[in-house]
Amino acid sequence: MDAAALRELQAPLKRQYRDEPDSARTPIRAAGDYRDGGITCTVESWAGPVRAGLHPATGGDGEDACSGDMLLEAVLACAGVTLRSVATAMGIEVRSARLRADGMFDARGTLGVDRAVPVGVQDVVVNAELDTDAEDASLAKLAELTERYCVVAQSLRDTPRFTVTRRA
Repeated sequence: MDAAALRELQAPLKRQYRDEPDSARTPIRAAGDYRDGGITCTVESWAGPVRAGLHPATGGDGEDACSGDMLLEAVLACAGVTLRSVATAMGIEVRSARLRADGMFDARGTLGVDRAVPVGVQDVVVNAELDTDAEDASLAKLAELTERYCVVAQSLRDTPRFTVTRRA
């Protein structure tokens, strides 16, 4: 897809969202349950159910998906799609790409060993190595716009609200 085709594809959506701002509010969701034993949560995904469990650093055996890795996968997927879309809109040809997301968490925080240690994935870095002829200034702008428009990365700025209720 080139920039003109992308603009043509998105033009009616942008027009609709300008004319009817409420129509741009798009619900998304995830669902999970405790169908499996142990300290796990099975989450429905596009590829089928994924059983998440404790990371080995918090007592897991490594048999289950790590939700921290799943978080980085979501950031990387969103960043990759966003980067490709922005590159297309900017007219930057990307022949191929290697993408990677890295982060770190300190198990002392989530295990309650030290209240001063933050709970959560920290120091997340998304790295994209592109096979392209684009100049450094264009690549810097591509990185800036990808960060700005990546829905998942921007969502990490606010903590989700949690509610727990009794099922009737």
